[in-house]
Amino acid sequence: MALLAAMTLILSSCLTTGLGTTSPTSTTNNVLGSVLGSVLSNVLFGGLTLDQSSLLGSWNYSAPSAAFTTEQALTKAGGTAAISNLASSLASNYSNIGINRNNTSFSFLAGNKFSAKVNGIPFSGTYTYNPQNGEIALKTATETIKGNVTKTEKGMGLMFDAMQMANILQKEGKVSNTAAVQAVSKLAKSSNGARVGFELTK
Repeated sequence: MALLAAMTLILSSCLTTGLGTTSPTSTTNNVLGSVLGSVLSNVLFGGLTLDQSSLLGSWNYSAPSAAFTTEQALTKAGGTAAISNLASSLASNYSNIGINRNNTSFSFLAGNKFSAKVNGIPFSGTYTYNPQNGEIALKTATETIKGNVTKTEKGMGLMFDAMQMANILQKEGKVSNTAAVQAVSKLAKSSNGARVGFELTK
């Protein structure tokens, strides 16, 4: 009995040490993050989000960002390789459009106001944000653009589905390179559950 009790204690200790307070989802996210560098979560729902206070401030574009809505969608699309391919293709198209750190930024202010510029074109309005799932809605004078926020090592990823991303580029950013905008939209549509956008840093 003493031997059995000792073995039970050792096994319990090993399981506790191995799991700690890390959930299966966060473990998966850590693995993905180690593969992709700055990205901490490539899954929007069930991933890592910012709280309301951390969202506040001025954020500048630093790199393309891509994610999937669920881990199942990520796995079905091909895992981390799919994210890498999306980001690489986005970088090429953003370069063709002319998007860079100096002409693309977002500022989230107290009182749920925001100001932004995409491709050097400024726009502003109000926003709502749900820190529980990272959903964000940017309301301008003419439309409401819905997206998602996910946490990265250096800042955050602000991403949209195909239609919303096209709106950001064409309506707000006045991008005239239609082929590049269509290519970005197609990338978001190409993999079911994909979201594309910007990685932003303060």
